[in-house]
Amino acid sequence: MTGTHDFHQRVIGDAGAAVRGLTVALGERLGLYRALAGTGPLTPAALAARAGVHPRYAEEWLHAQLSAGYVERDPETDAYALPADHASVLADPDAVTYAAGFFTALKALYATEDLLVDAYRSGEGVGWAEHDPALDTGMGSFFQPTYEHRLVPDWLPALTGVTDRLAAGGTVADVGCGVGHTTLLIAKAFPRATVHGFDYSEEAISLARRLAEEAGLSDRVVFEVAAADDYPGSGYDLVTFFNALHDMGDPVAAARHVHKSLDADGTWMLVESNVSPADIDTQTPAARMFMALSAVMCLPVAVAQRGPHALGNHSGEQAFRAIAEEAGFTRWRRATETPVNAVYEVRP
Repeated sequence: MTGTHDFHQRVIGDAGAAVRGLTVALGERLGLYRALAGTGPLTPAALAARAGVHPRYAEEWLHAQLSAGYVERDPETDAYALPADHASVLADPDAVTYAAGFFTALKALYATEDLLVDAYRSGEGVGWAEHDPALDTGMGSFFQPTYEHRLVPDWLPALTGVTDRLAAGGTVADVGCGVGHTTLLIAKAFPRATVHGFDYSEEAISLARRLAEEAGLSDRVVFEVAAADDYPGSGYDLVTFFNALHDMGDPVAAARHVHKSLDADGTWMLVESNVSPADIDTQTPAARMFMALSAVMCLPVAVAQRGPHALGNHSGEQAFRAIAEEAGFTRWRRATETPVNAVYEVRP
């Protein structure tokens, strides 16, 4: 237990982090971190010129970053630098540690405060479509670095026989694909495979189609608006769910549809948050983030679908395995994991 003063200071710190998140989103959207990365120290005026922002705002933003410990300053020259180990988190979208993209989703999350107040009082939900499209892009940016570094080299090879089937021209259904990052990664890695991306968000599918065209993959990747319990097709060699099942109002119905749509020897790759009810008390950074996201996004999204279950994002392996078994699956294996994600191999 902490005293009132210490706890008050902790809450003030959390308040500062909540506001600082907006400055991180601005730094990402305006390219301020990228302008600082890979250069020598920059004065506010030099940063403003490089990033195309007003010098006074550049100065104030740098003060906020210095206060947060994100940048360093030379007091003699009033020049600021982004340390290299910070750049991989804030300025390099290709780094596995990149996290700045998440903060661009805050616009969507904070904008639903009034809807959440009503939902908490009524027991109703807040659907994904009720959020600003920034939620699609922001959450996609948060998970994308892990997917880019882990999906093809680590996660897919951890599944029994899957890479061989895809290399030979297998079929994939990426369900809850969002803007299609994972769908396109699979298609790029396996040029003989046919990959379908399904999501019930029209905005996300529209963006996914544009990304497929830009990548030159629209001939092998098909994106369609469809729910997890009624997407078209059958005989899939692989069905993937990336951090999506816990957002569904009827995960059992979704699992049953996966079972129905798979080839008799196919695989359901279920990627979920690597947290469980036991982590509620741990107060690790990842657990604190997941618990907060569940309270304001994951649970309300699931409740809005008016299904029989509303899991939240920290239901844990036992709950997911029970859903799979109820849907008819008989084989379950934790194939691999990261500190953030658990990857399950689920087979008929």
